[in-house]
Amino acid sequence: MQVLVRDNNVEQALRVLKKKLQREGVFREMKRRKAYEKPSERKTREKAEAVRRARKLARKQAQREGLLPRPKQRENTAKRSDPAKAPSLVKSAQLS
Repeated sequence: MQVLVRDNNVEQALRVLKKKLQREGVFREMKRRKAYEKPSERKTREKAEAVRRARKLARKQAQREGLLPRPKQRENTAKRSDPAKAPSLVKSAQLS
């Protein structure tokens, strides 16, 4: 996995790396491998994951076919890390 560091901005590169690792499931895998998992527990977990995937797929298909309402879109899509783009929640006080 590779992350580019632009303008010596290591913090941003670290955030990007963490996000990529999260998407790949590395943290979940590390947590799962922390302790031994019995074969019976592994089968139970894998079956539960398969059921979750099947339900999610069925839900998405039903939404596409119009049988279920689509999830509501969030109005504010600005990132929290960039306060300049996000609308301010606190009104600035004017000093007289």
